[in-house]
Amino acid sequence: MNRTNRVGHYVKKCFYEGTQISRFNIIIAAVLGAPAHFLFYFVFKYVFHLPYESFALRMIATCFSLSVLLGLDLSEGLVRYFRVYWHVVIIFTLPFIFTVYLLKNDFHELWLYWEIFMIFVLITYVPNWLMFLFDLLVGVICGIAFFVLTTPDIRLNPDFDISLYSIVIFFTVVAGYVFSYSNKRGQIALEKNSALQALSGSIAHEMRNPLGQVRYNLEAIEQSLPAYRPGSLSIPINDDTLDKLYKNVAKSKVAVKRGSQVITMILDQVREKPIDKSGFAYASAAIVTQKAIDEYGFESRQEREKVLFSRDENFVFRVDETIYVFVLFNLIMNALHYLKSCPDARIYISLEKGVQWNRVKVKDTGPGIPSENLPRLFDAYFTSGRKGGTGLGLAYCKRVMESFKGDITCDSVEGEYTEFILTFPVISGDDIRSNREELIASNKALFEEKRILVVDDEPADRTVVREILADLDAIVEEAGNGREGLEKLSAHRFDFVIMNLEMPVMNGYEAVENIRNGKAGSENILVPIVAYSAGSYYIVRGKTKKAGMQGLISKPCVETELLRQLAAIFHDCQKHFLQDFTGKSLLIVDDSAFSRVALKTVLEKQGMLVDEAFDGMDACKRLESKLYDLVLMDMRMPLLDGVAATKRIRKSRGTNISSVPIIGLSGDSDEGSIEDAMQAGMNDYLVKPVDTKVLLMKISQLVR
Repeated sequence: MNRTNRVGHYVKKCFYEGTQISRFNIIIAAVLGAPAHFLFYFVFKYVFHLPYESFALRMIATCFSLSVLLGLDLSEGLVRYFRVYWHVVIIFTLPFIFTVYLLKNDFHELWLYWEIFMIFVLITYVPNWLMFLFDLLVGVICGIAFFVLTTPDIRLNPDFDISLYSIVIFFTVVAGYVFSYSNKRGQIALEKNSALQALSGSIAHEMRNPLGQVRYNLEAIEQSLPAYRPGSLSIPINDDTLDKLYKNVAKSKVAVKRGSQVITMILDQVREKPIDKSGFAYASAAIVTQKAIDEYGFESRQEREKVLFSRDENFVFRVDETIYVFVLFNLIMNALHYLKSCPDARIYISLEKGVQWNRVKVKDTGPGIPSENLPRLFDAYFTSGRKGGTGLGLAYCKRVMESFKGDITCDSVEGEYTEFILTFPVISGDDIRSNREELIASNKALFEEKRILVVDDEPADRTVVREILADLDAIVEEAGNGREGLEKLSAHRFDFVIMNLEMPVMNGYEAVENIRNGKAGSENILVPIVAYSAGSYYIVRGKTKKAGMQGLISKPCVETELLRQLAAIFHDCQKHFLQDFTGKSLLIVDDSAFSRVALKTVLEKQGMLVDEAFDGMDACKRLESKLYDLVLMDMRMPLLDGVAATKRIRKSRGTNISSVPIIGLSGDSDEGSIEDAMQAGMNDYLVKPVDTKVLLMKISQLVR
């Protein structure tokens, strides 16, 4: 079975290596192939007076050659079919036709020369020996079959030395592939260098924004900190300053997260991975667009004031929030770059509802784009008057919008304005209801018979949450403020609490503090609590975490999004929030002291006993002398890397050593690295920087 898999993998690899479909190849195949086949009919028939010419075959070959132009603008789903069609065209227009004419013209000297020419062209278009032989043999065999079937009286009288000609053909193939291989090696080296330059330029370009956001927030934090007074034991910070600190810390954390995501997206783009649609969800265009503007790393307050957002015509769309935000980041970044020459210019972002299509418009009153550049604006690697890297670029924005089943277009008048229009299909009520039903069906088991308390002073908001939870067969109770919530909790044990923060009598923060201190009964001390608040997301986020809450959902929220977020938080809480890691022993193996210290700090807060090893050799020695519940293993280390160390551990004689759970850690997210980790014997794999929640969830699954 393994041998069969290897053979299949090799054949697949040969197919892709031998299918070099580039824009240049397609255009050359059409521009040279179509006129050549058409004109050669008249040249060979009326100039050279060869015995056989077929207008039908020439026209089919001409149409085939022209048809490959369709491959210039195909969707991702059709590309795989076009690869097969590409070989069909090559087989017909080269080995098939040339073999037919060679035989039909009784091995005419001219066609003997053309046969050698055909082999060189075929090598150029099919740079893999196996696929070359496949295409050549299929074409030749089909050509012979055509000749036999269409020739009533077969009489061939070759007047050349077949053995000598065969030697020429053989060395033509060998020499062609030697030169092709040599050129390919040089081309790969150049492409690798160019790819690395493009990759580094893209990452540097895109990281300017999150790094600028971090810098801006750190400066704001520095300004908010009170002056140092020697000898003073404590320096009071007022509520407004504290809110600013929470806000700036939260924005910095979001910027770091976005930075990590953009690196992953660029790497996926380089590897030509299709856009992952698993994160697509229904959301409010106004809320997500506002979030993008809030998260953008403006260089100054003046720059922020240039961006004006009108959210009057809000609508629901189905997107992946992260990649939609990055589309807006690209458009804002490009606009701000060109607005530097127009200090009075502005960027207007607006929403527009339609009958079939909804739109997000990003318009700037800057210098505009020359009309000759507009048709190429969304081509890969196209830039206009800009240096320093293209980042993900407008071509990526086009791919994203097509994955949303929409589009992006640009309208511009040089010297007046530039407007990008993001088009989204209208989401019908039936679509939303269907999605709601799917979410309820997939999450009913999670909430069924669970006792949930909704604490909110707004009856309308309580009703929305209650109706959703009722459909999930949860047992729902309500409270109008924090004090009522405490009374309910004191009377019953609850599985989950949804808590508004700003309420009369007792607010959410006070209520949570009392719950965690045991004033609502010992059985509810660890109850998962999610904040449901209309307050500033960036201020509230840090406060809720410090208060001991497990999640935050912002008001207002689309019903399906509320349901999705509640399910995600509740599922997350069930996975690892109640897990007790106290006393569990864990070994961190990493050659980076910073990484070891960062992970150790997080894990020791969970009550774990953590040891460190600086490479694979050190880890193996420690495992021989001490029993661990789990190992976190970096993949890339000197002396003995993570893969080799894991293999050695799995081969150990002691069962306690060989069976220890191992989680691999690496900055690589490609399938090859993950496959190497799993084949070595690792139980799981996480990409750095590691998300704390995900890490704890993985540990809880492996440590009992």
